[in-house]
Formats: sequence, structure tokens, C-alpha cells
Amino acid sequence: MNADEFREFGRAAIDLIADYVENIRDRDVLPSVEPGYLLKTLPDNAPEEPEEWKDILKDFDQSILPGITHWHSPQFHAFYPTGVSYASIVGSILSDGLAVIGFSWIASPACTELEVVTMNWLGKLMGLPEEFLNCSSGPGGGVIQGSASEATLVGLLVAKDKTVRRLLKENPDLDEDELKPKLVAYTSDQCNSSVEKAGRLGSMKMRLLKADADGKLRGDTLKNAFEEDKAQGLIPCYVIANLGTTGTCAFDPLYELGPICNEQNVWLHVDAAYAGAVFICPEYRHLMRGVEFCDSFVVNAHKWMLVNFDLSAMWVKNAYDMVRAFDVQRIYLDDVKTETKIPDYRHWQMPLGRRFRALKFWTVMRIYGAEGLRKHIRTQIELALYFAKLVRSDDRFIVEPEPSMALVCFRLKGGDNITKKLLSNLTEKKKVFMVAGTHRDRYVARFVVCSRLTTKEDVDYSWSRIKEETDLVCNDKIHAKAQIPALEQIVPRELCEKSK
Repeated sequence: MNADEFREFGRAAIDLIADYVENIRDRDVLPSVEPGYLLKTLPDNAPEEPEEWKDILKDFDQSILPGITHWHSPQFHAFYPTGVSYASIVGSILSDGLAVIGFSWIASPACTELEVVTMNWLGKLMGLPEEFLNCSSGPGGGVIQGSASEATLVGLLVAKDKTVRRLLKENPDLDEDELKPKLVAYTSDQCNSSVEKAGRLGSMKMRLLKADADGKLRGDTLKNAFEEDKAQGLIPCYVIANLGTTGTCAFDPLYELGPICNEQNVWLHVDAAYAGAVFICPEYRHLMRGVEFCDSFVVNAHKWMLVNFDLSAMWVKNAYDMVRAFDVQRIYLDDVKTETKIPDYRHWQMPLGRRFRALKFWTVMRIYGAEGLRKHIRTQIELALYFAKLVRSDDRFIVEPEPSMALVCFRLKGGDNITKKLLSNLTEKKKVFMVAGTHRDRYVARFVVCSRLTTKEDVDYSWSRIKEETDLVCNDKIHAKAQIPALEQIVPRELCEKSK
């Protein structure tokens, strides 16, 4: 393909995506395909000869799009948002077009330095303590990881290395291989599955501590867990606090957890994957009170900040801890030495290679500005509160817990089974998509405002579909009750009398 063909192909692809976004409301949010549909449609072997790009776009339209779950449909209310914007798409095109690998400064100076700039921009917008920024006088700084899952594992591995180094320094007679199995990580039982997975991948016991009735991990619970494990000869090493749990978007009190971790030399990592973006709005920063006690902090800009996956912003208070854990030298990786504080990002992550992800973040922040990003987040929160008001206007429903950010959890008063039936029926009809959660051991439906396209009218539409399906499941329940014969009609009367 030459440059002229590339231009034509690219214009056609951009037109296709623009039309897709503009008309996304015309599509069911969930696809109507069966498992294996694409395996049956596409050839078994790769093409031997080059094919026309027009045929590729035709097959994209006819074979790929029918199997897409439309995450950016205004009727997609499942999980949490995944970011997208035209600005980010253009930034991705620029990054892909340059096709650089920025593992060191000399490998692409702009790739490293723009990451430093944008991570400082975002850290300042969120109100993070200066010691977490690359522009501070200390060893802190920010780095782009692939996901919050990856950042949690990175934090665990660094905490493990730091703890073992400290213990061996205090007592050189200790055996490293005997120390590592004794290390323990802690988090809330409301944590994301990726947190528990990090324990498995990092070969560290992960204790899921009981959250309180509001879904928060309290300081006393953590302190008691430390004491229990230390009494058994175990070593507290790593704590993951949640600022916005996956199920109900609860916020752990860092001001309780932080001092306990600092006193015990335990690394405190903050998973703020979804909700952390809200801290660019000053009125919500009280929810991260105590952040100064933390060692690392992550927020997924690719969730709520209009940046396409993947771009997970992670800050650390002391980058030297990461470098000591991940530094593996080779002569061909030797970099330019400067007096400027330039990070060698290959030591801040698990892979060696890294894409120019800062470019799409830089593009988004410049196109929207800080105020545009704040407006997007505040608007989605307002829409969620509007939905909660609609649900509360129907006395068949309960909203609980209180809405948090752009998430509303609700259930039918008739019990868990009827709420499950409601959610199942909605999913089957593919017009509105939500997933379930639990609150105080009750089954709830989670309604999240996800799409940047969502308007009040879209919320009204989703609510109308929910009400319609509720009418059906409630009528079915009443009808089913009416069909159950009286006990004395199906068993001898004397047995009924005995049972009474």
C-alpha cells in the first residue's frame, strides 16, 4: 500500500467510524450472535495474496460490527465507562503513525518527556501531593501503565522487593527464600478481581478483609489483621485501598489506613481506577483525604477522561523503589546521562517496550481543557442522580446504597430473584445493558452512566425500558402466585390441619 492508497483507506475508515458513532443509538446495545459465529464466517487460513482495502471495510461492516457490544451506546450502563473521543482517536493515529518504542530517553526523547509533562499536568489537576510528581525535588513521579490491574501488580512486586531488602538489611542472617512466603497483602472484600489476581501472579497471600456496612475497609479491621498475622510469624507487606469499589463505588478512608501502614512499614497502594478522575473537580477531593500517607496511586484515564484504552496513570512517592526492583542492565540499553531528572521508564514497568501513549492524552487534554473534562464528569454525575430520582419515584424499587459518582444501585422490593429476572430479561432483549452487584448481601442492579453521548433523553429511554420490563416480571409473579393451588386442594385436608 502506498501513501495515496493509505490516505484513501484512512479517510474511508474515519468516515465509517464517524457514521458509526453518529448513528449508534440505532443499534441494539448487545449483539445478536451466537458463540463461534465469526469462526464460521471467516476463512480458515490467512490470504496468500493482497486484498483490496474496500473489501476489508465491507467485511468489517458485515462481519465484525454485528458481533460488537456497543460500549459507547447511551444504553450501555454496565461495568464502568471506557473512554473514547475524537481527540483521543486522532492522538492514537499520530502515535501509531510514528510507531516508536519509548523504553529509554534516546529511543524517543519526546515519548519520555511528553509522558513526564502529561503526568505532571494530571497530577496537579487532581490535587495530588507534590511529592508524587516528576517536577518535585524528591524521587516521586508518574508513569503510564497499561491498566490498573498492571499497576496493582507492579506495586505488589515493588513492595515485595522493598520489604525483603529492608528485612535483610536489618538482619543479614535471614534467608530471602524463607522470607518471601511469609509476606502478606491486604485489601477489602469489595476489591476488583484484578487485585486478588495480583496476589496470585505475585506469589503473595492476599487477605480479603471484611468491609463495613457501607462497603469501606476500616482502619481497625486492617490493624487487627496485621496483629493476627504477625502473631503467626507472618509479615504484612502490601495494602490496596479502594477509592471507588467496583460494586458500589465506596471509598476507603485513607486517613485511617495510611497511618497504620506507615507505622508498620507496609506499602499502601490506592486503586482509584474509575473514581479517581473525579478529583480533577475540587469539590470531591475530600474523598481522598489521607492520600499523603500512600506510596502509589493509580487512576485509569481511559475510563472517565475521554482517553481510549489503554492509559492508566500511576504515581509513586519514591521511584527509586521501582528502579531497584525492576532494573536489569544490558549494554545495548545504556542511555544518555543528563543532569536533568529524566526517568528511564523501562525500570518503572514490567515490559521493556512501551507505546507513545502520552500523545493521545496530550491531545485530549488540549482539545477539551481541564474545564471540559470537569464538565464531562459533572454532567455524568448529574445524569446518574436524575436516574436515581426516577427510580425513587416508583415505589416498587429501592435505591441503595446512596448513588456514588455516576453509579446507581437499585433493586425491586420483591426480593433478589425478581431483580435477577428483571436484569436477565433486559439483557435478553438487548436494548439496555446493566450488570449485577451486591450490597449488604442483597442482589442489586448497577446502572452506570458510561457513554459520553448520554443525554437526559437517553436516561429517560433506559428508564422506560426498565419500567416496561418491571411491569412484565411483576405481573408474571402475580400470575404465578394465582396459579398455585391452595394446600388443602393438593393434599388431604387432615394433613393440612396437622401442618397448621
